[in-house]
Order: sequence, then C-alpha cells, then structure tokens
Amino acid sequence: MAKLHELASLVRSKNAGPFLLTIDVLFEDVASYERVRDGGRINARTVAGIYNIPEADIRVFDYDAGRAIKVTFPRPLISGTPGDPDVTGGQQYAPMTQLDV
Repeated sequence: MAKLHELASLVRSKNAGPFLLTIDVLFEDVASYERVRDGGRINARTVAGIYNIPEADIRVFDYDAGRAIKVTFPRPLISGTPGDPDVTGGQQYAPMTQLDV
C-alpha cells in the first residue's frame, strides 16, 4: 500500500461556497488515478472516519477526463463565522494525504 500523497500530484482543499468544503485529489498519470479510483479507498465511509462527519453528508465524484477525485461535505462551521479556524478551507486537505490507498 501507498499513502495518497505518494500517488497524487496534488491534494488540496477549498471552500465550495460558505457551507461546503471540497477536497480535490489530482493525478499526473492515468495509472495512478485508476489505481486509487479502482481501489475504492476514497469513499464516504473512509472520509467520514477521517473527518468525523456522517457518511450521508459526503459526496465523492470521480472525474476520469481530469484524472481527479473530488470529495465534498459540509463545513463544520460556516466560513468566516466566529471560531472558524480556516476561512478559505485551504488547510483541510492534510488528513487525506495520509490515507492508505
């Protein structure tokens, strides 16, 4: 097994509006993308465990043409509200990089 960061060329997170967070996982080559996509480790159950959120709130999208996997789920706090530690959502990708794929 490899860690996600070893196969992906980019793992990033960002807001998808003020209420949602999205994590993009992009791959340089088709073989790495297909290995991760077909391995099925990026799924609602796995992401729920990493981020401690309900599986039902998580959406996972495979985008073959872009060699990318997108994960979207509600932010724990609305962007910019008091107590929000990451207004842009740009620092939330880190736990995903350590996923065994």
